[in-house]
Amino acid sequence: MTLLISLVLLAAVASPISFLLMWWDKRAAQRGARRVPEVTLHTLELLGGWPGSLAAQRLFRHKTAKVKYRVFFALATVAHVAICVAAVVMMFTQRTPL
Repeated sequence: MTLLISLVLLAAVASPISFLLMWWDKRAAQRGARRVPEVTLHTLELLGGWPGSLAAQRLFRHKTAKVKYRVFFALATVAHVAICVAAVVMMFTQRTPL
């Protein structure tokens, strides 16, 4: 399995999980229940779950006012996109498949 395919599959799994965990965290916040740790959310975003997290932020209006969270979210998103771009560049510049 190539690196690029692995990244796509990882994102395909991490994104819906991120979406569901953001929904869960929003409900927990509303009910005063135990919350999902931010490190868990950021780890999933870094692994490719940022589209699901972004969709949940917009849909549920969750974590949109917290500046620290938004900065870490942006960094995780940029890091994941940079890794994907690097994988594509490597795929086209090397003769062996990734």
